[in-house]
Formats: sequence, C-alpha cells, structure tokens
Amino acid sequence: MSENLVPPMAAKKDTVLEKHGDKRIDSYYWLNDRENPEVIQYLKDENTYYEKMTAHTKDFQQQLFDEMKARIKEDDESVPYLYNGYYYITRFEKGKEYPIFSRKKGSLTANEEIMFDCNEMAKGKAYFKLSGLNVSEDNKLVSFATDETGRRIYTLQVKNLETGEILADKIPNVNGESVWANDNKTLFYSTKDKKTLRSDKIHKHVLGTDAKKDELVYFEKDETFTVYVAKTKSKKFIVIGSTSTLTSEFQTLNANEPNGKFKVFQPRVRGLEYNISHYNDHFYIVTNKDKATNFKVMKTPDNATASSNWVDVIPHDEKVLIEGIEIFKNYLVVEERSNGLNKIRIMPWDKSGDYYLPFDIETYSAETNTNIDFDTDILRYGYQSLATPYSVIDFNMKTKTKEIKKEYEVLGGKFDKNNYKEERVWATATDGTKIPISVVYRKEMKKDGNNPLLLYAYGSYGYSMEPNFDSTILSLLDRGFIYAIAHIRGGEDMGRQWYEDGKLLKKKNTFTDFIDCSKFMIEQKFTSSKHLYAQGGSAGGLLMGAVVNMAPELYNGVIAAVPFVDVITTMLDDSIPLTTGEYDEWGNPNDKVYYDYMKSYSPYDNVKAQDYPNMLVTTGLHDSQVQYWEPAKWVAKLRTLKTDKKVLYLDTNMDAGHGGASGRFEALKELAKEFSFLLDLEGIKK
Repeated sequence: MSENLVPPMAAKKDTVLEKHGDKRIDSYYWLNDRENPEVIQYLKDENTYYEKMTAHTKDFQQQLFDEMKARIKEDDESVPYLYNGYYYITRFEKGKEYPIFSRKKGSLTANEEIMFDCNEMAKGKAYFKLSGLNVSEDNKLVSFATDETGRRIYTLQVKNLETGEILADKIPNVNGESVWANDNKTLFYSTKDKKTLRSDKIHKHVLGTDAKKDELVYFEKDETFTVYVAKTKSKKFIVIGSTSTLTSEFQTLNANEPNGKFKVFQPRVRGLEYNISHYNDHFYIVTNKDKATNFKVMKTPDNATASSNWVDVIPHDEKVLIEGIEIFKNYLVVEERSNGLNKIRIMPWDKSGDYYLPFDIETYSAETNTNIDFDTDILRYGYQSLATPYSVIDFNMKTKTKEIKKEYEVLGGKFDKNNYKEERVWATATDGTKIPISVVYRKEMKKDGNNPLLLYAYGSYGYSMEPNFDSTILSLLDRGFIYAIAHIRGGEDMGRQWYEDGKLLKKKNTFTDFIDCSKFMIEQKFTSSKHLYAQGGSAGGLLMGAVVNMAPELYNGVIAAVPFVDVITTMLDDSIPLTTGEYDEWGNPNDKVYYDYMKSYSPYDNVKAQDYPNMLVTTGLHDSQVQYWEPAKWVAKLRTLKTDKKVLYLDTNMDAGHGGASGRFEALKELAKEFSFLLDLEGIKK
C-alpha cells in the first residue's frame, strides 16, 4: 500500500441550506452537477487515487476474479418452463457475458427458436440490459425493453417471432414492462416522469400506429405513488397497480376488451394495502384490512370488488406473515414467514387437507418459482441455504412427491457443502429484542476471537434478507472468513411489525440492532473488533454510514456500496428520482419532527472529528436510485474530518448505475475489488 500518496481533496464551496430556521452548511453541494467538468475530474481523481493505492492487489484481484468465475458454469441454462404451448429457456454460452432467450414448441426435443441473443445486442455498448419480455397470446409477437445507460430508463419495441423482424413501433422512456391484450395487437405500458423517473402514466399502443399518439389510459397524480401494469394468471384481466409504501389501489379491465374503461377495484384508503389474484369468478386478495398487520387472504366476486364485499379465506395470525399466494386450478399455495423462516403451505380447493412443505435446517430460504401454468398439479419452487446451492424443485401437490430439476453447480472441484457449518444465533438488542443472525463458516473454525468476519445487512423497506447461497462468498470462507447476515429491524424478517419498528421515527433501531449484533459476534468470540468487517448497499449503505458515526471502534473495515447518506438534502429535493415515494419510509422533512429526527442520524450530517474504520465506498455515475454525489460528498467530508490514518477509497463506475456493471462476469470484477479490500486488511495475500 502506497503510504506516500496524497488523497484528492474536493474544493470547499459553502452552500447554506436552511429549513425550519435551521442552517446547514454544505461545503460539497456543488458536486451534484454531473455536467460540470470539475465534478467529473474530482471523481476521476478519486478513482486514480484508489487505483494507485490498491495497485499491489491487482494480481490478487485477478486471481479472485478468475476463482469466482471458475465456479460458475459458463454454458449454463435455466430449467425450461412450459407456457401456452412453448418451453422457454434462458441460457448462457461459454465466454459470453449476456443471456440468450429461446423457446421450443411443444417439446424439449423441438428445434430451438432464439428470441434474443443479448451478446449481439450489447456489442459496442458500455452497459446493456434486456427486460420485460412478454409474448402475445397467439405466440407470434414478443414485446421487449432495453436500457443502455443503467438508469433504468427503457425503450420498448416489438419483435415478430415468425419472421425475426423488429417492428417499426418504438417507444422511449418506459419502465420496462408491457402487457398484451388478448387481441394480440394492443399493448399497455408505463412511462416515467423524465425528471424524477417516477413511473406515473399508463399508455395504450396499437401496433402499426404512431406511438406519439398513444392514448393516455391513466395518470397517477399523487407523487408518492408509482404505477405499473400487469395481467392476471387467468388471462381474464389487465390490471393497473398504483402503490406507495403504505397504500395500494388497483384498476381492472377485461383483457378481451382493450378499448374498454378500467374499473377501480377498491378506491385507495390511506394505510390499506392489498394485492389481487384471479380464480374462476373471484378475486383473491392479500391484504392488511381490519388491522391485519401480518396480512390475511380474502376473496370477493369479480363483479363486486369493493372491500365491503371481501370475506376471509385465511384469517390474520399475529405470528405468521403472509407474503404472497399462487393460484392453481386445484390448489391455493400460500407463502408464509414465521419465526423468521419461509414456509410454503399447500391448500387444496376441495379442502382435502392443508399441509406444509418440509424443510430441515434454520438457515435456508425457499420461495415459489416460475408458476405461470394454471391447470397443473406441479408447484415449482426454489430452495437454498448459506451452504447449499440453489435448487429448482418441481413438487407434485397431488402425490406429494418432488423432483429436483436442477441444483446449480459449483465448478472447480473444490466445493463440498459438508465442509461448512451453518448456524442461526440470536443477539439481544438494546431494548431487549432478540435479533436473528445467520452464520456460515468452515467446520474447522474455532471461536477464539481471531477470525475475520463479514457482517452484512440491509434493514429497510420491509425487505427481508434471505440466507441465500452465494458461490462468491466461498472465496472469503475458504480463506478463514466467517460470513453473517444480521436480520435487523426495518426488514420484514420477523413479520410486519419488524418493519414498522425500523422506519420513520423508529429508524435508529435499524442502526442500534446492527451495532448490537456486531457486539454479540465479538462477545461470542466469533471475531474481534480487529477482525470485524461490515457491508451494506443503498439503504444498507445508509446503515453503514450511521454505524461508523455511532460505533466506529467496532470495525476494522467497512464497505458501503451506492450508499444513501445525505438523507435530509435528498428527501427535501422532490426533483430527485424516488424522493416523494419515500416519505412513508423515512418521513417528510418538510415536517420539523421528521427533519430533526433525520438530522440526528443522517450520515453526512453527522460526520465528526473522530477515528473511522478503513472504508471502501462505491457508486455509479448514472445511478438513478442513489445519486453519485451522495457518496462523493460523504467521502469528501470524511477526508477533512477523520482523525485516523486508515484508508478511505471512493470508486466510481463511470459507465453504470445502481446495479453496477451489466455483464454477468463484469460484476465479478467489482466484487473482486471489494474482497481484495477486505483480505488486504487481514494481510491475506493469496
């Protein structure tokens, strides 16, 4: 490591930000102009500094990349699924970065029809993503959307699958998804506000007509809501969904009548959340109606959809979170979560007896997979654990037998899941709440406090962190690391209340939970503060920013990926993508109560003169979720105030957005950088 290199120091240009009579001085506000050459130069200077400081790890990064890539089956393909007479397959070819989407008519031995070869489509592009594939009911056309910047702004097009021709219809600035009416010529799609990138409009396009004249079907005026369009599994209804953090509303249209008018299912009521599925002549609704905090299942006739007509199918249970349902001709399948674990419940419509799929360990995740076919006894689901690769399983709900269609291979000949031990342990939070932690490590590991440990968490939006298998983590485990996931409040890991207790004016529970989990891992001698590392991205990057301000002494190193760290400034700027829809998550700082609370934890506002851990901060210039300037400003401020001599790096991907690089192997190069950062701090050189 080159100790003599001087890190770049961004120029201080004070901007006074005032709200509620409170003045904040932001010396780096000017960094929010991506068109300013001085801003671009600063980001490049930080990249150069990072490259020079880590030059000694270049060979190791390449070794890690090669190692992670070697575990992945390059010429791989998905388990085919049958839909409307065709088997659909996604496959990869050796040495290529992008997927190939294909199908076979009627039989897996039929000739392959290549729908899209993304390797050809991505040629000459720094970023490429294909999304929203949707085949018309007559199987002749497919709508698709492409993004070439990483800002999740797509262009919608249509391909004739019989001739291979891309039709002249071309619609920019869409969200990605589109839905065919049953006439095979009418498409419904959503578009974004060009400034905020909020999905706010649903349009209707008829093939062969001028897209500029497409009918505006629905405009969502409430800036806290986003809209999307979908189709029921029964193929009977096209559905417009309007959702915010706490409220939802749906509209339906008979898919055979694309020129008809959408009908509101149940008008929005603040705090009422619901989702709908169609079966026979009824809608089945997953909802929190009647104070069902953990949700329940109700049903209503499809010609009488107001909530006054809804009746219970599965009542509310304070200990069981209902996460979703799958409807089949003969079965209702319910995805549940209890005691922090996934459960899959099978309920025959003929009431011949409910049962649960059996799972043995406590560090697994299981969820329903692709189940498009309505008239089948086969439920396809996925299963994995921290030490068990992902499997796709077909379960016969009638005979109760299962067939493992595929267990994803870990190549290289070195992996054996029996070499690893998985545990679920429970830390006690400051307020006495028990927080689960999923842990995996090599069996020979001793709990003597000398092990390096990477603790990962997210803790926002009710997003549960599943203990999923990740072959890349083996590069840490096999070098002596322990890997752990802290299932902190703010997620929904332990039910809906877990989320409610980690948002708005209870947001600090998320941060103190993570700190308490860190202390627990040290107390139990899994690790020590000399060997403890923390990682989080996006809202998990906010978590990282908060904990390094609150308890920096606990960590030797921290990775904050695309971190949301300038909470007040971002939440006061309703021109930034996503801001208005976030008020129910963080609060609206135009209200002084929320302003004051945010200011008390916002990482950027709470940087102070103290020692910080070694830190790697990453971002993307074209990020539409967390703007690049948040981590850039944060690093600039940390450089002026931190009192230690530990490393601080800002690595900006100048070509990508929130999700990082678009190719499947390019993303591994970014991961190799992160792992080499951790391993270098541990003195592990190979």
